[in-house]
Amino acid sequence: VNVVESGGGSVQAGGSLTLSCTAFRYEHHFICMAWFRQAPGKEREGLATIDSDGDIGYADSVKGRFAISKISKDEAKYTMHLTMNSLQAEDSGVYYCAVDLVACMTVVQAFSAADYDNWGQGTEVTVSP
Repeated sequence: VNVVESGGGSVQAGGSLTLSCTAFRYEHHFICMAWFRQAPGKEREGLATIDSDGDIGYADSVKGRFAISKISKDEAKYTMHLTMNSLQAEDSGVYYCAVDLVACMTVVQAFSAADYDNWGQGTEVTVSP
C-alpha cells in the first residue's frame, strides 16, 4: 500500500485548506482512513476518521471546523479529502493520512496512531496569526 497526501500550504488564521489522501494498491474491500496532525514537540494527534461504511469521527479540537469527505474508490485506489475551515495558529503542523484494515473497529483505535500500518509522508500546514 502506498499512501500519498497533498494540499498542504500556508494560510492566514480564519482561512481554509483542503487536503487530499490517496491509498494505492489497497486490495481489501474494507478500509479505514484517518487524518493525524503532528505539531513540533507534540505527539501525533488523531483528527478525523472514516471507513468504507461511511462512519465518520472527529476529534473535539476540530469538530465543526473540519469535514472529511466520503471515500471514493477506483479499483485498488481509495481517495478522501479533509476540508479545514476557520483555521487557527494551533492547527499548524504536519498532517498525515493513515490507512488500515481494522484500525477503525473501535473509536479508541480509530484515533490511535499505533493502530495504523500504512502512512503517507505528510503534508505541512502553516497557519499564521
